[in-house]
Amino acid sequence: MNTAALLRPLAPLYLLLSLYAPSAAATWLHEEADIMGTRISVELFHEDAAVARRGVDGVLAEMRRIDRTMSPWIESSELARLNREAAAHPVTVSRELFDLIATSLHYSRLTQGAFDITFASVGFLYDYRKGVHPDEAQRRAATDLVNYHNLILDPRAPSVAYGKPGVRIDLGGIAKGHAVDRCIRLLQALGIGQALVTAGGDSRMIGERWQGRPWNIGVQDPRDASKLVAIIPLENVAVSTSGDYQRYFEENGVRYHHIINPASGDSARGMRSATLIGPDATTTDALSTSVFVLGVEAGLALVNRLPDIDAILVDAHGQLHYSDGLLPAQTQQDVKTPTSAPAP
Repeated sequence: MNTAALLRPLAPLYLLLSLYAPSAAATWLHEEADIMGTRISVELFHEDAAVARRGVDGVLAEMRRIDRTMSPWIESSELARLNREAAAHPVTVSRELFDLIATSLHYSRLTQGAFDITFASVGFLYDYRKGVHPDEAQRRAATDLVNYHNLILDPRAPSVAYGKPGVRIDLGGIAKGHAVDRCIRLLQALGIGQALVTAGGDSRMIGERWQGRPWNIGVQDPRDASKLVAIIPLENVAVSTSGDYQRYFEENGVRYHHIINPASGDSARGMRSATLIGPDATTTDALSTSVFVLGVEAGLALVNRLPDIDAILVDAHGQLHYSDGLLPAQTQQDVKTPTSAPAP
């Protein structure tokens, strides 16, 4: 793992990008857009400005295509159709969606159910903007439907069916990572070897940032957006952060957030943030959600068993924990989120 240990503890959540300012050359491009319910960012370099432009446009178009396919909120999407019809009969889906659901089931088995896309069977009862959560009876009834074994996949069609009425799925814990990986492959096919693609808390970078310098990725303090818990110099890896501060509300001192524990149907509350580093964003996206649900002890045990995976965790008390592959450097208090950095 190319994490060249510049880990500076603080207290965290988001993935903030500590990027060098773009060069004056027209072939460094950086654009952002709101897609898939989050902020999408792409930064890349190519000697040919036309190729660089095609790369940026291609990333944004691919993100929009995946959103149209996999959003549970777009009625015409394949995933929305599944949630409407798959309890009644098998629904034929694209190979891409089928394979991503199959990958999701792999992580369900790997984590013994901590990752489960059927969490949506209870998750739809929460509205974080309006501060709404199910009562105890509603939560228990809906949680009975949360079980990845309720998904019946037929690779020949390919098709997906739900084993019980009321089952729903949501790919929010893996689709953005998948989208990032698709975009990186698109850029590589264009011959672009230096790039960073980010979708919310999921990022993947290829090549170096500039003239031997790595990409510097900052992990945000989950309770103070002006601080970072770590700054990590990285190349050719993916990083994903899951945290309790992105979509949440509080009621009577209890924080309700969007990372649902499939076993309880309630928000997982053992951690504030889980940042995973690995070879691709599909993997780190699924594992960051899983580790957050598992908690520090079980989460680190899982990470330490997996090759080429590392983690930086912030527990419910704000304490930092690292996987065996990461050695934290000296603690530095009150590291501020950088507002600028030297140009390449």
